Amino acid sequence: MRDFRWPPPPDGGPRTYGPGPSAPRSGRPTLPEPETELIATPHGVRLERLITGTGSPTTVFAHGLASGIAVTRPLGSAVEGRKVYFQFRGHGRSDAPPGPWSYADLARDLRAVADLSGATRALGVSLGAGALARLVADSPDRFDRLVFFLPAVLDLPRPAAVKARLTALATAVAAGDVASVADAISVEIPPNLRGTPAVWSYLRQRIDQLMRDGLAADLGSLSEQVALPDVAKLGTVTARALVIAVPGDDLHPVEVAERLAAALPNATLHVYERPGVVWTDRADLRTRISDFLNAPE
Repeated sequence: MRDFRWPPPPDGGPRTYGPGPSAPRSGRPTLPEPETELIATPHGVRLERLITGTGSPTTVFAHGLASGIAVTRPLGSAVEGRKVYFQFRGHGRSDAPPGPWSYADLARDLRAVADLSGATRALGVSLGAGALARLVADSPDRFDRLVFFLPAVLDLPRPAAVKARLTALATAVAAGDVASVADAISVEIPPNLRGTPAVWSYLRQRIDQLMRDGLAADLGSLSEQVALPDVAKLGTVTARALVIAVPGDDLHPVEVAERLAAALPNATLHVYERPGVVWTDRADLRTRISDFLNAPE
């Protein structure tokens, strides 16, 4: 696959796909992948986990669909205490038990990692936000602080166009079609930033991980499901919550974030002015998350 040439490499950037001397020489590099561990859970699914930091409190980070530890780590860079990152079933080195799977299954994965790590706070991104919503709907006093970043689904199914995009990514990964995988991932990046060294580095990392680990076939069934049957169940959640959204994102509609924030008794909603916040407002995003999670009780 070293003949991969999409997107056009920026000046000073790589000219071929894959690891080697062609790695980016400029731009913001992605975080290197550290050594992780596989942990056994009470429900019999081994999950890949990484723990960084020391002290208290402990915060667990739940990633989005077809994402993983490397993408969620920057969100916790300024968060105090121990930080626990993990891979949901069907991602990375985590087990992929027979499906179909539901958000209840994802919530069980998240709960197990939180319980085994002693986490009292949680952050969920997209798919992870849905799993977190399901967990706290069933156990409203499990955490004392919550962050929902780009929630994608609650009690209403996703639009057909969104399901098609997720299906296209899974199909491309299964076929080993690197260019199509890159196309599917790049929709989350502002067009004016595509082709820059930092984005190229990010795409390489995501593609490397997906081509190495693949995507479990049963992940596709999640695009047909809702996170929880009744959003009213969130009305008893005791934790303080921060809900973060952006406009113009079909995969993560602002309306979902608004309904989530309205359903949670102690939630604050923040909507950025433009999409691609992890690229356009990265420093503010990390500060907003850390200020919320680091604030004294």
